[in-house]
Amino acid sequence: MTELKKNDIIFLQISDLGTEGEGIGKKDGFPLFVKGAIPGDEIEAGVTKLKKNYGYARLVSIVKPSAERTVAACPVFGRCGGCRLMHMSYPAQLVYKEKKVVEALNRIGGFDRDELSDKKDSILGMDEPFRYRNKAVYPIARGRDGRICAGFFAARTHEVIECEDCLIGAEENAGIIKSVLAWMEEYGIEPYDEVERKGVIRHIFIRKAFATGELQLCIISTADKVPYINKLLEKLDDITSIWLNVNSENTNVIFGKKTELIGGREYIEDVLLGIKFRISPLSFYQVNPAQTRKLYGAALDYADIKGGEYIWDICCGIGTITLAAADRLRQKGRGGRVLGLEIVPEAIENAKENAELNEIDNVEFICAPAEEYLPERIKLAGEHPDVIIVDPPRAGLERPAVDAILEVSPVKIVYVSCDPATLARDLRIFADGGYSIRRFRACDMFAQTAHVESVVLLSRD
Repeated sequence: MTELKKNDIIFLQISDLGTEGEGIGKKDGFPLFVKGAIPGDEIEAGVTKLKKNYGYARLVSIVKPSAERTVAACPVFGRCGGCRLMHMSYPAQLVYKEKKVVEALNRIGGFDRDELSDKKDSILGMDEPFRYRNKAVYPIARGRDGRICAGFFAARTHEVIECEDCLIGAEENAGIIKSVLAWMEEYGIEPYDEVERKGVIRHIFIRKAFATGELQLCIISTADKVPYINKLLEKLDDITSIWLNVNSENTNVIFGKKTELIGGREYIEDVLLGIKFRISPLSFYQVNPAQTRKLYGAALDYADIKGGEYIWDICCGIGTITLAAADRLRQKGRGGRVLGLEIVPEAIENAKENAELNEIDNVEFICAPAEEYLPERIKLAGEHPDVIIVDPPRAGLERPAVDAILEVSPVKIVYVSCDPATLARDLRIFADGGYSIRRFRACDMFAQTAHVESVVLLSRD
């Protein structure tokens, strides 16, 4: 047991990063997590909390900075709950993220480090690690000085840190936010107060289609009739699609159940992997289009589509990978089909619309749970997939879905993941079921943050 006590001031050499981007240093072999520290830093730290096998400390001062330490470009870095690594050089961020994936596969999945090294392709980094997000949600509140402000929540709180121009968001966002706040001040439109449960405007949602430049705005309000909304629309005549969403519930959920078009077109249109997509405010669409092209391109390369294959895309969302795979089959000119499976009805409807928009007819979309549908499809139709692609949410695949995929027994599985820990857990189950990792690579979808995505190719032993 460590002899450290809460409030002790100690010297630490930071040697590693935790999963959330915290620096890790050891005092007499006892690990301490320090927010704001990075590997290579030598610091003074104040102990804040001690557990049995690890503890937490705050950064008191930097005695000697890491060679990878840089000055964060954002004025609210460290207070906003978004970016965690902006004080770290971008090449060092990529090293950390690639290591994070390998560590999870080794420690959680039990895969041998040397074998992983042989199968690892290099991480897919960004050409430009700023201004990459195509959507942003800004909570609206009154600041401490009484002004109406927009920004982002501080980590693990609902305190709004004022920030109209997020450096990882689109440049157009700042001008839109200024217009909305000016309209609210001019016409006395109150922001929603979570404590008093009073006010009108809760959040501002902005989305940009990078390929076309089209913009979409959705105002989340407590009322379905917002005073002087026509005056706001006059200020925003360059926005393609403007919506009002009504959320009058006492909830942390951003969107309410009612969404109404109040200006412009019902959708914005973007192009990704050569496929056109029509996007409404509630549509799921990847946040970083440039890196999505790289990540999904890698997934399709791993699938090694030659033409004639039968491909199943599980957790297909609005059909991004599904349609791209179908388009590759079509280009090969040797037949083949793609089945997209998803449990969200609205996403399936969007996927069908996108298939029609792009005149892709070698694809089928079904709304059903994988664990129920996959075995029945084989029994009833006698169809067997050559490749199964999965792109699950952060929680990974449900165990029944993994078991269903093992029962279906495709030649290849391509697993796209947004969480290394759940990826490692699921890959261990697939490995125990007779599959081996053939190739994998990390992909940085969210520069300046601790998040990392990855893609893995599995095949039968």
